[in-house]
Amino acid sequence: MLIQRLQGGLIVSCQAPEDMPLGRPAVLAAMAEASVRGGAVGIRANLPQNIRAIRELVDVPIIGIYKHTSPNYPVYITPTFEHARAVVEAGAHIVAIDATARERPQPLPELIQRIREQLGVPVMADISTLEEGITAAEMGADLVATTLSGYTPYTQDRRALGADIALVAQLAQKISVPVICEGRIASPEDARLALQAGAWAVVVGTAITAIDQVTARFVQRMKQQVPHHRDSSDS
Repeated sequence: MLIQRLQGGLIVSCQAPEDMPLGRPAVLAAMAEASVRGGAVGIRANLPQNIRAIRELVDVPIIGIYKHTSPNYPVYITPTFEHARAVVEAGAHIVAIDATARERPQPLPELIQRIREQLGVPVMADISTLEEGITAAEMGADLVATTLSGYTPYTQDRRALGADIALVAQLAQKISVPVICEGRIASPEDARLALQAGAWAVVVGTAITAIDQVTARFVQRMKQQVPHHRDSSDS
């Protein structure tokens, strides 16, 4: 079974803005291939053109999303059925959607049902709170992910705490569908703790694939070490 293939494993999120050097489909596909060679059991990817390129190089499950911003709704991760259909047609095996309690262009129960029945793929619900996770599971989501913890107005205080392992543990106790830990996983130890807390699998993005952000952290830390040179006039 598709979801069984993810159990206990690492899913690498291979994403980058389209206007950045890493945002080209061929680059993201190579990144995904390298991740699978390293042992990743799945890939999370954004936009049909990137999913299509990745599908050509890897044979692990692809979790597809379609990020689309709108001035009318705060929800932007696969907000409509049309976005979900586009990523499935591009080759995604699973569709991830924003399943938070915020305003959205299409009702959440309807979106989950249509993806599962009309597109024939599992749905991963990206949530930010325990209540949202419980609701998404009751609506028929096949997996629940902590992706948006810290990224909704009512959970922003959690962002400074790092990976939301506590939410993973709460969800694992309250719902019967697999819980995916995603968001601010900064180290292998974080990933291990997530599994220990009950995560079915762990998604890591920035810590592995964001070359620009990783480089910037090194540079900023090194700038803090100001060299102390002796004055050339000293003797």
